[in-house]
Amino acid sequence: MKIFVETERLILREILPTDLEGMFELDSNPVVHKYLGNKPIKSREESEKYIQSIREQYIDRGIGRWAAIEKSSGDFIGWSGLKFNTGEKDALNGKQDFYDIGYRFIPRYWGKGYATESALVALNYGFKVKAYETITGIALIGNIGSNKVLQKIGLNHIEDFNYEDTKASWYELNIKDYAKIMS
Repeated sequence: MKIFVETERLILREILPTDLEGMFELDSNPVVHKYLGNKPIKSREESEKYIQSIREQYIDRGIGRWAAIEKSSGDFIGWSGLKFNTGEKDALNGKQDFYDIGYRFIPRYWGKGYATESALVALNYGFKVKAYETITGIALIGNIGSNKVLQKIGLNHIEDFNYEDTKASWYELNIKDYAKIMS
């Protein structure tokens, strides 16, 4: 198991097949999927496929979402981190071949600052370790919490766009602006 980073309250590590129950709890919850197209998964097999696709991203794309483990309990609480969106299949807002920051947590862990804490670490990893030029963030306009996190970690609102019959916001942060924020 590869641990990417630890924060004061979290361990961020590779997502493993043993995270199946946590991933199923996360992605089968309709509340979690309110701003994700309202398509919660229905089976553990779907979670297995999702875990496998993330693990393939580690190999094929050099990056993928990280499991977020709460240090105090040892619980899988969701995921956070970076993803490389490449090709037409991953295109958003008419763009492809971009790194985006994301996070998804089981609702009982919402409101504790875990999204901000883990996203800041992911930005640092993306810019300082991987030397990415730009990191993007996307959130549906109605998802106030996610939009606040993206703004709080320093991403700049670029534009709004149509996404699956609703409006979403596109954010970006480049390495030069990141360096200014960190100095």
